[in-house]
Amino acid sequence: MAGPLDDIDRQILAELTRDGRLSMRTLAERLHISRANAYARVERLRTTGVIRGFRADVDPVAAGLGTTAYVTVNLNQAEWRDVAERLRSLPGVVHIALVGGEFDVIMLVRAEDNAALGRLVLDAIQGMPGVVNTRTLLVFEEAEPG
Repeated sequence: MAGPLDDIDRQILAELTRDGRLSMRTLAERLHISRANAYARVERLRTTGVIRGFRADVDPVAAGLGTTAYVTVNLNQAEWRDVAERLRSLPGVVHIALVGGEFDVIMLVRAEDNAALGRLVLDAIQGMPGVVNTRTLLVFEEAEPG
């Protein structure tokens, strides 16, 4: 676990969040620090787990995943670990959160189309042992923050 982050660390994270392919030279120039300092800070942020990795930001529609939904799940409490593990293995699951409130799990899922989403929810998720019920919230449009 990393110690407290200073302003430079936060600026590094902001720059790399905007562009994970940013060169160390450009990063150092933008933050007015040396390249050695930039390398050392990024490496520390990576090895302490603050930076978990670098990924491509894929447009789901361009990749053939034109349907997006949030799926809420209620489950048998005693089976939550097993259900959560099975949910993680499903294709198209982008994010899973165990939450408090009127449902137990909320998931962001992406599918090729409504038929594929229906198979995922009706067959795969609702057919899992330990799942009590689901609710599907179809996403009509997404907006990037900021």
